[in-house]
Parts: sequence; structure tokens; C-alpha cells
Amino acid sequence: MTRRPLAIRAALAAALLALAPSAGGQEVTVKLGTLAPSGSSWHEILKDMAERWSQASQGKVKLRIYPGGTQGSEGEMIRKMAVGQLQAAAVTSVGLHDIVAEPQALAVPLMFDAEDEVTAVLQKVQPRMESQLEKKGYVALTWGIVGSIKIFCAHPYKTPAEMASARIFTWEGDPGSVQAFRAAGFTPVVLSSTDIITSLQTGMIDCVPSVPLYALPIRIFDRAPNMMDVSWGFLVGATVVRKDAWERIPADVRSRLAEISRELGKKVDAEVGKLNDDAVVAMKKQGLTVIEVAQGPWRAAAEKAWPVVRGKIVPAEFFDEVKKERDAYRAAKKKS
Repeated sequence: MTRRPLAIRAALAAALLALAPSAGGQEVTVKLGTLAPSGSSWHEILKDMAERWSQASQGKVKLRIYPGGTQGSEGEMIRKMAVGQLQAAAVTSVGLHDIVAEPQALAVPLMFDAEDEVTAVLQKVQPRMESQLEKKGYVALTWGIVGSIKIFCAHPYKTPAEMASARIFTWEGDPGSVQAFRAAGFTPVVLSSTDIITSLQTGMIDCVPSVPLYALPIRIFDRAPNMMDVSWGFLVGATVVRKDAWERIPADVRSRLAEISRELGKKVDAEVGKLNDDAVVAMKKQGLTVIEVAQGPWRAAAEKAWPVVRGKIVPAEFFDEVKKERDAYRAAKKKS
């Protein structure tokens, strides 16, 4: 027998073992992967969720967390969920894209001017995204805005033209984003998120788009100490669980666990802006320079990527729905 069938059989065995009832017929272990660094605010909130799940289920539901990319990149975590090696993952729209494309519409470069716009649109389109996830066999426990994406570079760049020759990290498994970066006039380099620091050290990449809250603990700014003061986009994240694993939990317990997850999700939303601001302050104390830039040229570059995103990365009509909801929110805000 070849290695490949053996590997497939091993993966199936792991999936069946994960989904099989325990000896008591009630205990469920949910293995969750995340890129959130160990000890970070994100990790601490997940640990809090694990503790509260255990209490709410009287110890029958155990949430086991694997932080810091120990289960690989977001794409690798999604693949492990598909075969049952993981039952859940806290991932961004990049990882979600391997299940459904729609969440990427909320991360379109410079589609939104501020976090309140993203939050308002997310609330409107969330039911549709959850429906799409459920069709693929997943349940979304929480949604949230991870933060505004800044661009950290080894050298200061004031305009997109100056940055055109810089090599920019692009997520592995996200070919649409590669096309979008190229359309905007940049030079993308496709890598796993777990290779960011090594690639900065070797000079394979010059720039990394990231939220400050993530850039601080993994110390992107050590090798890329210049942060362009432009919100290139907003990173949306979700905690998703395999539907079959979720439904092994009794319905009344599920409702309590879902409530706990939503409560903690709101806590993240309330704190994330300050946490990102605090992360910038902390990095500035350790050598980060914030580069003031004119917004116009960056917006013009970003909008060149929109035709690539629309229809090629996310469904065209969903892209249009997001833009429509954004415009409606802006109009209502202006009136008030």
C-alpha cells in the first residue's frame, strides 16, 4: 500500500476518533488553533472562553487551545479542520477564504475609512456569511474586527510609487490578494505567516501588512521599523467550529456556550481599538517610526485593486452589497 492511502486513512481515523462519543457518552473535546501569540490578549480571551465553557458544561466540554501558529498557517488550520484534526479555529478573513470567500469583502483595501463603518456593515452581512459557512459544515461562534491593517517596512515610504519595488508579504493560499497587490502597483511575495520574521531577517521581504496588535508580540517592527500611517484595510476575524463537532454538544449547553462566545466577542470589540493604539505606543518606545503620508495616492492605488477583488476574490454581487451598505451607513451618519 502506498504512503498516500495510509496518510488518508490516518486522517480519517483521527477525524472519527475526534467525533466519536467518549466512554461517558457526553464529554466533548474541541481542539482550536489560532495564530494569536501565546500570552497575547487574544490568547487570554480564548483561555477565558475555555474556562467558562468548562464551567457552563460542568466539565463536559473541553476547549483545548493551540496558539501561536503551532498548528500551522491559517490555511493549514482550515485543512486540519476539514479532516478532523482540529474542530475549531480563530482565524481572519484570509483563513476563512478557504471555506467561503465573502468575508474577504470586508478587508478590501481602503474600502472603509473607520472601524465603525466596518462594524456597521459586518452586522448587516453577517447572517449571509454565517449561512454560507453553515452550508460548508461550519458554525461561526464569534465575529469581530481585529484592527486596522498598517504596512510595516524596512525603509520609510511616503507614496505607493516609492514602495513599488519593495517586496511585500502576501498570505500563502490567497492568490486573489496577490493579484490585487499587483494591480495596486506593488510586488507581492507569497509566504506562510509562520515565515514572516525569518523572511524579514533574510531580506526576502521588505514590508508586512499587519495589525499593530499582532505586529507587537511577534516583533515585526524589529526588522520593519517604519509604519506607514494609512489604514490599508481592516482585518475581520471569526471563531468557527465544525458543525458536526458542535452538534455533539447537547442543545441547551450549546446555547450557553454560544452566549459566552458572543459575550467575549463583544469584549474584544470593545477593547481592540485601545489594544491596537497601545501596541503602537509600545512599539514607538522600542524604535518604531510612524511615517506620515498623504492619503490620496494610497487611496488611488488601493482602488486599482478593487476590480480584481470584485468577482475574482469575492462574488461581485456580495462586493456590491458591502459597498452599498457602507454608503448607506455613511449617508445616515452624515444626516445625524
